[in-house]
Amino acid sequence: MGSRILFVLPGWPKGRLWGEMSFRFPSLSLAVVAAATPEKWETALHDEGFGPVDLDDPAGVVALTGMTAQATRAYEIADAFRARGKTVVMGGFHASNLPAEALQHVDAVVVGEAESVWPRLLSDLEEGRLQKVYRPDGPVDTAAIPVARRSIFDGKGYLLTNTIQTTRGCPYDCEFCSVTAYFGRKYRKRPVETVLAELAEMKKRGSYAFFVDDNIVVDRGYSLKLFRGMKGLGMKWLSHASLDLAEDPELLTAMGEAGCIGLFVGFESLDEKALAAMGKKTNHVATYLDAVKAFRDSGIGILGSFVLGLDGDGPDVFERTLRFCESARLPAAIFPILTPYPGTKVRERLLAEDRILSSDWRNYDMEHVNFRPKGMTVDELQAGYDLLMKEFYSFGSMWKRLGWHRSLPAFGPMNLGFRSALKRKVADA
Repeated sequence: MGSRILFVLPGWPKGRLWGEMSFRFPSLSLAVVAAATPEKWETALHDEGFGPVDLDDPAGVVALTGMTAQATRAYEIADAFRARGKTVVMGGFHASNLPAEALQHVDAVVVGEAESVWPRLLSDLEEGRLQKVYRPDGPVDTAAIPVARRSIFDGKGYLLTNTIQTTRGCPYDCEFCSVTAYFGRKYRKRPVETVLAELAEMKKRGSYAFFVDDNIVVDRGYSLKLFRGMKGLGMKWLSHASLDLAEDPELLTAMGEAGCIGLFVGFESLDEKALAAMGKKTNHVATYLDAVKAFRDSGIGILGSFVLGLDGDGPDVFERTLRFCESARLPAAIFPILTPYPGTKVRERLLAEDRILSSDWRNYDMEHVNFRPKGMTVDELQAGYDLLMKEFYSFGSMWKRLGWHRSLPAFGPMNLGFRSALKRKVADA
C-alpha cells in the first residue's frame, strides 16, 4: 500500500450555481485532517472544481468529503478508485448522516469530527484491521485541533486560501439546519491566543480571510477578546453571525474595528410565524431594517439568506423578499429553496407528512424543489426561485442595493460572480 493520501473534494452536478462560481473557497476541513495526518504519510489535494480527478493517481488511500449534492459524484469517484485497488474513506455531513449508504461505496466512514479518529484509522489500516465506521468518543477538544495544513491548497487556483475556524457547534436548533446534528449544540471555542497566532501566520499568505464559524458571536466574552486581539492586525475578513448582533453596539463596533467587512446572516423569512415554527429565536421581522443599518454603520456588509418554500409561503413571497432586500440595500443575498437534508428535523417532519418527492442527492443543492410545498405548487416555487435570483442579480437591482461602502471591494465582485454563475448555469442546463 502506498504512503500517499489523496484528499478529494468532488465536483458539483453540471449546471448548478455553486459549481459555476468562479470564486471557490478551499475545504478547511480537509486541510485540518491533513494536518492531523502522521508525518510519514504524504498528503495531496484535488478539488474537482478545477477539473476531474486523476483516477491513476499513485495514492494508496483516497479520502473524500462533500455536501449532499456532491454525494453522488463522491460515490462515483469512490467506486472508480476502489476498482483500481485503492482504499477509500469518506467523511463530512452527508456520510456522517448516512453511513450505511456511504459504505456501499467506500471502505470506511468517519462519522462526525474527524481529527481525533483519523490517526487511529490510518494505524488500523496499516495493521490490516480497518473498521467500517469511526466515531469520536465525544466532541473534539477545540484546543487540540491542529493548525490547518494550507500548503495543500498551493498551486490549485484558489483566489483565497485563508480560511479559519475559531468555534464549533451552535446553541440554536433551527429545523432546517444540519450543523447542530453534526457539531452538536455545545458551543466550543479554540483558545484566542492560538487563533491570533494562526492569523499572524495567515497574514503572510494574504490580508483577506474567511472565518467558517457557523456563528462567530455566540459567546460574547470570547468574541470581544478575539476581535480586540485582531485590531491592528490589518486583515479584512468575512464570517457568519446571527442578526441579534445588531443589538450589541459594543461587540459590533469591535468586530468592525477588527477588520470585518462582511457577514453571512440568516434572515430566513419575512413571516414571524414561520420564524417561530423553524425555531429561529434570534430573529424578529420588525427589527430587520434597523439591524441592517447597524451592520452597515459599523462598516459591515451583509450576505442575507432567505429560505423559500416554508409552509407559510405563498406565491407572493418572491416579490416581497426582493422588495425587502432592495429597500434594506442588502449588498448580496441567497434564496435557498427549503431542502430536507439527511439529519435535519425538517426531513423527519416532511417524511412523516409524506411530502418528500425525491431523494436524488444531486438535486439537494438548494436550487431544486424536492418536497411538496403547502402554499404553492412545485412549479410555482421553482419558477419563483429562478426569477428571484435573476432579478436580484440584475444590474438594476445592483444599482439600488450597492453604494459606496468599505465592504464594496468584497460585495461588488460577489454580485458580478453570482450574475456570471447564473448565466453559465442557464447555458449549461
